[in-house]
Amino acid sequence: MAGYPDHDQAVRFYGPQIAVDPATLYHDMRWRFGPVAPILLDGDIPAWFVMGYREVHYVTSNPQWFARDCRRWNVWDHVPEDWPLMPYVGWTPSVMFAEANEHQRRAGALGDALDAVDRTELALICQRVADQLIDGFSGDGEADLVSQYAHQIPARVIAELFGLPPADVPVLVRDILDSLDVKGNAVEAHQRVQARMQQLVADAHSRPGQDVPTRLLEHPAKLTDDEIVIDLLVLMAAAQAPTGNWIANTLRHMFVDDRFSVSLQGGRSSATQALNEVLWRDTPTQNFIGRFAVQACELGGRRIQRGDMLVLGLAAANADPRVQPAEQLDSGANRAHMSFGHGEHGCPFPAPELAEVIARNAVEVLLDRLPDVELSLPAEKLEWRPSVWMRGLYALPVDFTPAIPVDERAL
Repeated sequence: MAGYPDHDQAVRFYGPQIAVDPATLYHDMRWRFGPVAPILLDGDIPAWFVMGYREVHYVTSNPQWFARDCRRWNVWDHVPEDWPLMPYVGWTPSVMFAEANEHQRRAGALGDALDAVDRTELALICQRVADQLIDGFSGDGEADLVSQYAHQIPARVIAELFGLPPADVPVLVRDILDSLDVKGNAVEAHQRVQARMQQLVADAHSRPGQDVPTRLLEHPAKLTDDEIVIDLLVLMAAAQAPTGNWIANTLRHMFVDDRFSVSLQGGRSSATQALNEVLWRDTPTQNFIGRFAVQACELGGRRIQRGDMLVLGLAAANADPRVQPAEQLDSGANRAHMSFGHGEHGCPFPAPELAEVIARNAVEVLLDRLPDVELSLPAEKLEWRPSVWMRGLYALPVDFTPAIPVDERAL
């Protein structure tokens, strides 16, 4: 494309083979281009891939130079309306694209509403949800821990925090999962989820409770109903896929890494370490679109033009040998990863903390309930979804000794 001379040798950042081995992909791109690489997104749309740890930190720390509002993008004239990445890039009046004071107002309200969640109560909700899901398959002696467990938990927990009546949770969870997938009914599912969020806000007006929508309505930021609805949708989507994949990727890690095999029985002491290692090695959010250059500048030896798109390589930054040499990496304790982003548009406090409560309890309860659980096929047979954006498995099939559901033990 004219105006992008450095992209003559750019890497095509799409296609079925691009995400087969992401670690090797990022290593090769770093060796070839350095910390910032020219890439072509689907349809050969030019962008910059920021994979250096320091460069990602710099970009995310300076929103005055690298802004979030995608309407700054300088190639919109070349992007078709049905572009596959439009759900990641297309502007909406949500907290995701808000900037400066407006972003602080919106993100501050969300953070306060989430921070009011009692951590002990949240842990109890997670344990109850996990027990209920395990009860559904514990007698079978086998299960898929992706579809039957890991991807179910975040939506069910968030639905409770949003004040949804228990009878309505299964339908909402199904619609959330469908709306985030590539199925033909994704649009209809998203519309139903949006309608449910609108109803939750209306219910919070008439019957205030101890839930996130009520706290947002009562917040001094004075959010409008429309702002609350769209930010609840963002929160739900941001919690669902990353946390679900975090749970599944961690369970896989514990099954295949010999260091954890001895501690699977009652694996509470090792769950936290495994969760953090996964954020370094198989972080759910691999790459994120993005930031847009406010004016021309230089970054990582590359000349960035005003309006250029920057894709944040979170997984690549975590693997940057300049700051985390492989032989010195203690990823079980080191929490300086970029997996939650950084800066004012990173995952806002206290969302990472709450996500860890959900993920940790999901892992601990499963290992407590099914202490002899193991993979039902060789680890190399597990299939990763072919995406450079999210790192997640199609399935995590396991076998275990059939167990009595919790509700039946007292009978």
